[in-house]
Amino acid sequence: MTALVAESGEAYDSHMGFIMYDSTSQLHIEDRALAHLKVVIATKLRRNESFTVSWTHPEGDAYGRSTIWLHPSIPLRFTFEGREPPKLNPKWIDDLMQSANSTGGITLVDEIVQGSTTE
Repeated sequence: MTALVAESGEAYDSHMGFIMYDSTSQLHIEDRALAHLKVVIATKLRRNESFTVSWTHPEGDAYGRSTIWLHPSIPLRFTFEGREPPKLNPKWIDDLMQSANSTGGITLVDEIVQGSTTE
């Protein structure tokens, strides 16, 4: 789905969690990306705002992309594989929030981090 990517282009290993959407559908996403997305989704839904989330299908799945509509009345559950929450990147949250506030909604993208540590 999305990955944490160093400036060198090398991806970091991370746990995979998921969003349970409408009690039937699962959107698998890395824990770090999911933690950032959760902040934005919770903020938007707390304000009673609806929006979309879009992503390209990962390798191994059918080619293409998907979009879901998020509304306060649709049940969501965030499940993380890792026990410890990651340190959040305020810039990434801001980028996701700006995307959520646009007409196109959130498009999941890789996070580019500076340096070699992610914590």
